Amino acid sequence: MADNNQNSAVQETEEEELTSYTSETNAGAGTGTSAIAPGYGTGRRKEAVARVRLVPGSGKWTINGHTLEEYFPSRLQQREVNSPIVLLKLENKFDVIVRVDGGGVTGQAGAIRLGVARALNAIDRDTNRAALKKAGFLTRDARAVERKKAGLHKARRAPQYSKR
Repeated sequence: MADNNQNSAVQETEEEELTSYTSETNAGAGTGTSAIAPGYGTGRRKEAVARVRLVPGSGKWTINGHTLEEYFPSRLQQREVNSPIVLLKLENKFDVIVRVDGGGVTGQAGAIRLGVARALNAIDRDTNRAALKKAGFLTRDARAVERKKAGLHKARRAPQYSKR
């Protein structure tokens, strides 16, 4: 009889431990314990090139002389650009100064994200690299527009076929 009571007590503690898990994918991804020092990173995406400087500060963004909200009115691009800093829980610890040119809005946002991630990686490789790499922020997206081929309208679009 006593053995059954001990086994049930063990099962109850196991159930309590299992309920402590969360479905959040970002829980504990970054510890926010990164070194706070100046850093630099270059990001490229499609035709866009971004040169990013991180300076210890209050979280102010400057992109080509504009604020983040002025340069990227879309909240989607604002979130994409800021995602490496949010992942590492370093909000309001760095001022971000960006010079970006070429490409469109999406390409520039992707280039800035890669530049910010590379700068954070350069600042404190031991602490930041694992989380940035796992999230895919250190990988350059090599997709670009395919060139136009001779005899075709676009890269693959052929002229309409006419039987007669």
